[in-house]
Amino acid sequence: MNTKINSGNYIRPFVWIALATGLALLIPFIAMQFTEEVNWDKADFVIMGSLLLGAGSLFVLISRRVSPRYRVILGALFAAVIVFIWAELAVGVFTKMGS
Repeated sequence: MNTKINSGNYIRPFVWIALATGLALLIPFIAMQFTEEVNWDKADFVIMGSLLLGAGSLFVLISRRVSPRYRVILGALFAAVIVFIWAELAVGVFTKMGS
């Protein structure tokens, strides 16, 4: 039985998640350079970065344990939760937490 683990295969998805999070955070950063409509401070970037990085990492860890046919449903669930939290923090769409 071969118990040797190639750690590169386990770390690689998390590197991609970190890169995708950084690229996603570049969108509001660049938008802030051209318009006054986007006004994020450091806390906004930290919170959104933590949300994206945490949710992406959690998705990878959980999706490794579920059947491949449930990964799409799991991904949609994670995306829905991220959008819900983002909307709540931004403007309080469903409750008045953001205002």
